[in-house]
Parts: sequence; C-alpha cells; structure tokens
Amino acid sequence: MSDSGIPHEGHNKIPKGWMAFFIGVIIFLVVYIVRFTPAISGWSFYKSYEEEMKAGEKAAATAPADPGMYIGNADAISAGKTEYETSCAACHKADASGGIGPNLKVALKYGSTPADLFESIANGRPNGMPPFGQQLGNDKIYKIVAFIESLKK
Repeated sequence: MSDSGIPHEGHNKIPKGWMAFFIGVIIFLVVYIVRFTPAISGWSFYKSYEEEMKAGEKAAATAPADPGMYIGNADAISAGKTEYETSCAACHKADASGGIGPNLKVALKYGSTPADLFESIANGRPNGMPPFGQQLGNDKIYKIVAFIESLKK
C-alpha cells in the first residue's frame, strides 16, 4: 500500500441507477426535440390551433341559426328556465320583471323579437348587459329565448 496522504480517486464507477437515469434523460431529450421542433417534425401549435378553429367554424356553420326554433317546446322552455335562473335571474329577477336589468316581459329598447333577444344575450348591450355567447353557446341561448318568450304569453 502506498499511503502518501494525497487523496486519489480509486477509479470508482457511477452507480447503475444513476447511469440508467442519465441515459433515460438523454433519450427523452432527443425524442422531445425530434418530436416538438417544427423544423424537424413539422409539428406546430399554430397548425393545431388553425385546425381547431376551422372545425369550430364548420360546426357553427352547420348549427341551426333560428333563435326562435325552441319557442313552444316544453322541454326546451324547462331547460331555458333552468339556464335563465343560473345566468340571468341575478339581474332580471327570477320572474323576469326586472331588477338591475330591464323587465323582459315588455317591449325592450333593443327589440323584443327572438333574433333581438339572441343578439342581446350573445353579444351584450352597452351600459350593463355583458355578452354571454361564449359562456353559454347558441343552443342554451335559444332555450333561454324560448323561456323568455313563454313568459310574454
């Protein structure tokens, strides 16, 4: 034995677990770079986004565009009442007699036809009425319109 007092590495090997982890990280990084680098794989978030938007536009184009299509349908009016209580009653009261928002049973400033009601709910109106189009979607708004129309009769 030569004990010179100077510490020496004894050619120690890396533990097998750490070596496997190191090789796994290298493999993961190579796969990740190959898969998600647009220049290599062609993948792009923007392409995915554009495809989603086109699919949404196609679905919107095929959806019926008649706001009055549920008027007189008891099931739709019931669903519209439930949605109205959740989204509208805070401002227009549960019986639609008006509170913060106007009375919905009478002629309205921006029109009282189903198309006008749909426009008001979906896109909002100046001075207080927020848009609910993205939050509710067309079908729920059609049902709310049917419920409001049922209150007028």
